[in-house]
Amino acid sequence: MTDFLNVHPIKPQPRLIKQAAEFLKTGVVVYPTDSYYALGCLQSNSRAVERIRQIRGLEAQHYFTLSCKDLSQISAYATMDNATFRLIKGHIPGPYTFILKAGKAVGRKLYHPSRRTIAFRVQAHPVAAALLQEIDEAIITTTLVLANHDAPLPYDDMRDSLKNKVDAVLDAGICEECPTTVLDFTETPPRLVRAGGGEVDTLE
Repeated sequence: MTDFLNVHPIKPQPRLIKQAAEFLKTGVVVYPTDSYYALGCLQSNSRAVERIRQIRGLEAQHYFTLSCKDLSQISAYATMDNATFRLIKGHIPGPYTFILKAGKAVGRKLYHPSRRTIAFRVQAHPVAAALLQEIDEAIITTTLVLANHDAPLPYDDMRDSLKNKVDAVLDAGICEECPTTVLDFTETPPRLVRAGGGEVDTLE
C-alpha cells in the first residue's frame, strides 16, 4: 500500500517530512528534486536498493547517485582536495550532479568498481532539502523512470502507476523536468559530462 503525502512545494509541512523520513528508514520513497521526481532509499537498506532496481528494471551494474544535505555530508562519503571542495561549493545547491571518488563510507555495490567513483547531488528543492535534513543521511537517488520506459514518469501518471510499488510519495505538484548538469571532478580540469539545468559559469 502506497501513502501519498500532499506536501507544500515551498514550505513543506514538518509533520509530513517526519512521516516521509520514517518511510525512508525502512523502504522506498518518491520525492521531488531539482530535476524530475526521484526514487529514494537509504544505502544501508540493501532490500530497498534492490526494490529500486526492480522498479526501474536496472541491472546490477547500474550505479546510483547519493543526495546529500550539504557539502560537509558529501565529504563524509567522498574524497576530494581543497580545490574540488571550493569548486563544488560554488555550484550547490541546485540541479548538478558531481562525480567524485567514493570514500570508505560508500557501499561497494554502489560505486563503479574499476574507477571507484560515485555521483553526488545537493538538492535545492525545498521538499528534498527538508527530507535530507530530517533523515540526516545520504539518500540513494535515481530518476523516476519505470522498467521498460525511456522517459521519467509524468506527474499526472504517478498515482496510478506507483500504487503498491513504493512505500510513500511526497506529492508536491509538478517539479522541474530537466536533467541535471553532470560534472566529473575525478579529471583535471573537471569535465562537463552533460549539460542540463545547472549553469556552468567556470570550471577553472
